[in-house]
Amino acid sequence: MNKKMMRVILSTTMSAAMCIGMVSTVSAADGGKIKIGLTDANMSNESNAIFSNAAIEYAKTMDNVELIVNDGEGDANKQIAQCESFVAQGCDVVIISPYDFDGAVTAAQVCVDAGVPVFVAKGIIADMDLVQTYVGSNDVDAGEMEMEYIADKLDGKGNIVIIEGPTGVTGAVLRNDGIQNVLEEYPDINVLYSQPADWYRDKAMELMENWLQLGADIDAVVAHNDEMALGAYDALEAAGKGDIPVIGIDGIQAAVKSVGEGKMSASILQDSKSIAEKALDVAVQIANGEEIEDTYDIPYQVITQDNYEDFLTE
Repeated sequence: MNKKMMRVILSTTMSAAMCIGMVSTVSAADGGKIKIGLTDANMSNESNAIFSNAAIEYAKTMDNVELIVNDGEGDANKQIAQCESFVAQGCDVVIISPYDFDGAVTAAQVCVDAGVPVFVAKGIIADMDLVQTYVGSNDVDAGEMEMEYIADKLDGKGNIVIIEGPTGVTGAVLRNDGIQNVLEEYPDINVLYSQPADWYRDKAMELMENWLQLGADIDAVVAHNDEMALGAYDALEAAGKGDIPVIGIDGIQAAVKSVGEGKMSASILQDSKSIAEKALDVAVQIANGEEIEDTYDIPYQVITQDNYEDFLTE
C-alpha cells in the first residue's frame, strides 16, 4: 500500500449532538476513504490516551483511512451518543474501547441496528456476540499475573490490600476476576481491604493513608492500574513503609521508572500502542470484506527491575 501523511484537525466547533467528546479527526479528501469511528473509554487515563494517540498517529500513515476519535470521558451514555454520531456520519466501521462492561452493550447495539460493523478494542463488553471481534489483551490474565507475582513475593502467605478500578467498569471487573482466581489457590493470603479508587492516583493515596491509620499489618498492595499503585506507594513511602511490595497494571512510564528506582515492585504492561495499530488494521479488513479472527490477543508482559529498561520510551 502506498502511504502518505494525513493532517490531524483538532475539532473546535461542532454540535453537541454530532460530536460529543470529539478530540480529533484525521481528515481526508473524498475518494473511497474508509471512515472509522473510535470511541475511547476515558482519555484522562494515561493508558487509554496512549491507545487513542497511537491510533491517530497510525492513521496518518494510511492513505485510505479517515479516523474520527471521540473521548467517552468515563461515561457510558457518551459512548452511546458517540456511536449514534458515527452512524450519522456514515462510518464504515466503529471501534469501541468500552468504559462500562454492561453500558457499552447499548453502544454496540446502536451500530448493529444501523448495519454498521462494530468491534471492541482494549476491553470487552457483557455481550460479545454483538461485536465482530476483540483486539486487545485479556484483563483476567493481567489480574492473574500480578497476583501470582505478589503470591510468589509473599511465599504464599500474608495480608494484602486490593485497590480496585471503578465499580462495574470492564477492566476493573476482569482484572479483579483474575486476582480472585489466583487467591483461590492461596488460602494463607488474607485480603484485609478491597475498595475502589476509580483509577486515580490521589484517591488511591488517600485510601492507602486511611488503611495505614487503621493499624493492620499490610504485606503487599495489589492495584488494578499503575496510577493507583503509584498513589499507594506514595502513601507507604510517606509513612516509612516503602519496602512493602506494590504492583499495578498498564506499564505507564511513571510506573516503569518507579520499578527501575526500586519503588514499585512490578507492573504488568498493556501494550496500548500495538492494540491501537492492530485495531485499525482489523477495521480496514472488515471494511474491505476480508475474513477476520474472533480475537486478536496482545499479551500482557511483566515489568520488573530486571527488565524495566526494555520498556522505557522516554
